[in-house]
Amino acid sequence: MRPTFQGSIVAMVTPFRNGEVDEAKLRELVEWHVSSGTDAIVPCGTTGESPTLSHDEHKRVVEVVVEAARGRIPIIAGTGSNSTAEAIDLTSHAKRAGARGALVVNPYYNRPTQEGLYRHFRAVAEAVDIPILVYNIQSRTAVNVETDTLQRLVKDCPNIVGVKEASGSLDQMTQVILACGPDFSVVSGDDNLTLPLMSVGGRGVISVIANIVPRDTAELTHAALAGDWKLARELHLRLFPLSRAMFIETNPIPVKEAMAMMGRLEPEFRLPLCRMTDANRERLRTVLKQQGLVQG
Repeated sequence: MRPTFQGSIVAMVTPFRNGEVDEAKLRELVEWHVSSGTDAIVPCGTTGESPTLSHDEHKRVVEVVVEAARGRIPIIAGTGSNSTAEAIDLTSHAKRAGARGALVVNPYYNRPTQEGLYRHFRAVAEAVDIPILVYNIQSRTAVNVETDTLQRLVKDCPNIVGVKEASGSLDQMTQVILACGPDFSVVSGDDNLTLPLMSVGGRGVISVIANIVPRDTAELTHAALAGDWKLARELHLRLFPLSRAMFIETNPIPVKEAMAMMGRLEPEFRLPLCRMTDANRERLRTVLKQQGLVQG
């Protein structure tokens, strides 16, 4: 039986201060997630601004998050790359650092064929004996991992245990659930699709909004896993405006701006990401006020 990652898995932001990774704040955020009921943490994903981290910074962020969690919840390190050799190196490091899993994104920019995708993910899985979640996000990578390709990987690679589905297609997600079986974890990559996906057998979400409402996101996924659809639906509808607000501008700009408004971190980015426009910041602030997350 494959290990199961499920529930509320936060795609954690990387806090910066004066151009450097803020390790003290990183540890503080890990502690907040553990105490708030978050089920697992993904450092160095899209929301963690991994493209602008140096390799040394990337590895250090994983190490700090693993150390801070102290085994209380799983750490699933983002280790993907458009270079298979680089993905293997980052995944090997994640295992050595003590991560319990790796999130490996589609190779981006070079647009591999389905055969190339299969060989890429299989090479990583065979090189590093760690549970792997495929991260399927065509909108950022220009390629989609087709269901047939994922099914081949599940059959041939026992340590490929799930997929973060950010295709935006509930139809495709349902196909994956049917093709890959009940032991394979299909989790949403979009907060607004968490409940719809879980209603057809998905196991949870790798979440952006869990950075600002970790307890609510955990409660929603736990209710759905327990079959309490009334509570899950109420939470989904309440959080829906917040989910949409996280994409007023490119992720993770809105979520870091929201965390700054809440006093959780400094609103610092690395180029080419930058501060939100004043007009959009006010739109975001309005949603946060409506959610009771900031004062008037």
